[in-house]
Amino acid sequence: MPTTIRLARFGGKKNPFYRIVVADSRSPRNGRCLDQIGYYDPTKTPVRIEFRAEKATRWLRSGARPSATVAQLLKKSGLTKAAAPASGETSS
Repeated sequence: MPTTIRLARFGGKKNPFYRIVVADSRSPRNGRCLDQIGYYDPTKTPVRIEFRAEKATRWLRSGARPSATVAQLLKKSGLTKAAAPASGETSS
């Protein structure tokens, strides 16, 4: 089952916040998720980003691919270095 780490939108009109979820890549944006690993609230000042580090690294090591936005959020929070790819790929 191809898994992806992506944002699921919640909140009201013009007041979004996002849960960072692990889901099957074929499921809808706000559909059934396998696990919730954090949240992102862009409307607060400063922007609030929170990850459950253990869950995030476990899913990344098991092969879940983050979306482009989640990859940027992971980089901001410093979790990309901790979660090296499991397949032996080298970054250049």
